[in-house]
Amino acid sequence: MAWTYLLLAGLLEIGWPVGLKLAQAPGTRITGIVVAIAFMAASGTLLFLAQRQIPIGTAYAVWTGIGAAGTFLVGVFVFGDPSSLVRYLGVSLIVAGVVALKFGH
Repeated sequence: MAWTYLLLAGLLEIGWPVGLKLAQAPGTRITGIVVAIAFMAASGTLLFLAQRQIPIGTAYAVWTGIGAAGTFLVGVFVFGDPSSLVRYLGVSLIVAGVVALKFGH
């Protein structure tokens, strides 16, 4: 169950940078901040639960890896952030690291 919590925490970690991005637009400033805070709280709570059984270093690395890779993809596909083969390779290495941590546990 701890790995399920950690996976969900990582996915929710994507929500708070998206909320902060939304908060940059004047019409969605408050909504974006509320979204960011809600996702931070939910993600942090699930990380807390996951760390009951998963070592802190592994949990934190997986959590941030999922969040970083997911946020990159949302940035490219939703917000039109720049992409290149090298950037996709970098994200692939992050995902490979997360997978290695899971199987090494």
